[in-house]
Amino acid sequence: MGNTTTTTLGDAEVSVLTDGVSTFGPEMFPGTEAAHIDDVLKANRETDIRTNFNANLIRTGGKIVLVDAGAGSLFGPACGHLPEALAELGVTPEQIDILYATHLHPDHIAGAVTGDGKAVFANAELVVQKADADFWRNEIPGAPEMILNWQALAQTVLKAYGDRLRLIEGEADIAPGLHSLPLPGHTPGHAGYRLASGRDQLVHVGDIVHAPYVQISDPEIAIVFDIDPDTARAARKRLLDQLAGDGALITGGHLLAPAFYRVERNGRGYRLADG
Repeated sequence: MGNTTTTTLGDAEVSVLTDGVSTFGPEMFPGTEAAHIDDVLKANRETDIRTNFNANLIRTGGKIVLVDAGAGSLFGPACGHLPEALAELGVTPEQIDILYATHLHPDHIAGAVTGDGKAVFANAELVVQKADADFWRNEIPGAPEMILNWQALAQTVLKAYGDRLRLIEGEADIAPGLHSLPLPGHTPGHAGYRLASGRDQLVHVGDIVHAPYVQISDPEIAIVFDIDPDTARAARKRLLDQLAGDGALITGGHLLAPAFYRVERNGRGYRLADG
């Protein structure tokens, strides 16, 4: 099936749903010379800066949890394939019990609402870090128009799920065996998750990595979407070092298919190994 990849983790089942694919230009990585990015790509035998837009579907403890909701119609036909991916798994929007937003950027939440601002997942509780909800709800001094547009969408989503909104802080429970993993910097409340079932563990790295062959090879490289690049860089380096040490299975919002990997040290950086 073209839009999903599924694995089991103890008693839990996790599927990566591909909402879309795209490529970045080197200008999306401010502070890094294009020549250096080209060198990193060549070392990985890549020619383009590839990325995916991923959601996860997790069945754990009798709950069906959707992690992120894709970009909807924002990016044209390149994205917006979450409904097809859910259909591949035999899941309807009404069956989603919990929608966990790793953060409130458009490519993670646009698919959560209709064009007129109604909730797509009519029975789902929306779970998000309070720090992220607070950031997007409040005035952002000096914000450019793009950020203001993102803010408007975030506020629309929060309003759509208002009576079913659960704000969490820190490593709070999302569902049985599923815990939020704060990774601030990309946004103030940006987070991944840890899923534990029996002796098995899966770590979702959120958006600490947008371009796997670039930012895992050289975790110093920041992307333009990071609100606080230095804090995001520190979170990326800290988590990649930890993952390379403990060998946990990982996935993420922008990892390329099949999207389940392990992290290995590679010189001054890291690389992804098959999960």
